Amino acid sequence: MIDENRVKIIVGEVLKHIDLQERLRPGMVPVGVSNRHLHVSQADLEKLFGKGYQLKVMKNLSQPGQYAAEETVLLAGPKGILEKVRILGPVRPSTQIEIAWTDSFSLGVKPIVRDSGSTKDTPGCVVIGPKGSVTLDEGVIVASRHIHMHTKDAEKFGLKDMDRVSVKTPGPRSVIYNNVLIRVSEKFALDFHLDTDEANSAGLKNGETVEIIS
Repeated sequence: MIDENRVKIIVGEVLKHIDLQERLRPGMVPVGVSNRHLHVSQADLEKLFGKGYQLKVMKNLSQPGQYAAEETVLLAGPKGILEKVRILGPVRPSTQIEIAWTDSFSLGVKPIVRDSGSTKDTPGCVVIGPKGSVTLDEGVIVASRHIHMHTKDAEKFGLKDMDRVSVKTPGPRSVIYNNVLIRVSEKFALDFHLDTDEANSAGLKNGETVEIIS
């Protein structure tokens, strides 16, 4: 016997896929808005949550294998704190905190825009979990806006890893974002990542599309 609820779910997913393909005209890229978050090393995770601790998956993200974890922490800077900052998994070789420009004012740290993984000479902060804390000397960045692309997408767009492009947003608050980094990998899915400050300034939401114009 056919499970009607299961059929409805499948039909819904197919319709979403068709809708996305219709919206993704040549040069179009879906949007993924990144709220403040952190990536942690296993060593730091155990300091925060206890020896041998493993992250728990809350929901999968647009990039294959990446997920928002159930775990959150508190960030403390020279001037203030940010509460319930979510960890994204899986664990990484080193801990990195990604905040929006306005978040830097709350923490009292200098906002430094960097590509992910480039944390040398950036500010640090204290990360506080339920079992302990970690003091970072560096690792707090405002992440550069960037586009993830699968190798097949890169071929279609005529782009390669580490290229820079300009992106135009739709709507009444349309803006052009220059200096958008292209990251290419067979492990990536097509997605334009920007932080909440940038998205709010253009009235952008998750799942909308932008256009690569140069």
